[in-house]
Amino acid sequence: MFQVRFHGRGGQGVVTAAEMLSVAAFKEGKHAQAFPSFGSERTGAPVVSFCRIDDKEIRLREPIMVPDALIIQDPTLFHSVDVFQGLPETGYVLINSARGFDELHIADYIARFPKGHAHCVPASDMARAHVGRPLPNAALLGGFAAVTKQIKIESVLAAIRETFPGKIGEANARAATAAYEHCLV
Repeated sequence: MFQVRFHGRGGQGVVTAAEMLSVAAFKEGKHAQAFPSFGSERTGAPVVSFCRIDDKEIRLREPIMVPDALIIQDPTLFHSVDVFQGLPETGYVLINSARGFDELHIADYIARFPKGHAHCVPASDMARAHVGRPLPNAALLGGFAAVTKQIKIESVLAAIRETFPGKIGEANARAATAAYEHCLV
């Protein structure tokens, strides 16, 4: 089983990102579940969502305490939430930021991960360029596909287009493709 924990703020599409990832997994014939966890239901409040992917039925229902991957949609959470809690040294980290690990003051922590397991992705910038709004969720899923190889980019793009039909879906698919290509470098 591969477990992903998403951290962000209300209004950034954290819950939608987990749902789209589960749809992408379903499209590949896998089992998946996605669910949120949040306290204050307001824009800007910290939000956590989860996605599990497996080749067999998933019976677990509790929050993911030891994730295989973290997708951090808002790095300002570093100051208020222990987003890295439970992540093993073999895990993956995607952070929505145009800044590097040194500028984010987490370079020492990130150095413990294998090469290629941690990436900063300017997902908000990519979304702004393609969608017209700085919503990083779809772009980060493209980065997730490139970094973890758990899901194919084609499945991610199909899930995005299914979630956001029409022009918005196509724009989000372009942002996801840009993030995918960014993480392959």
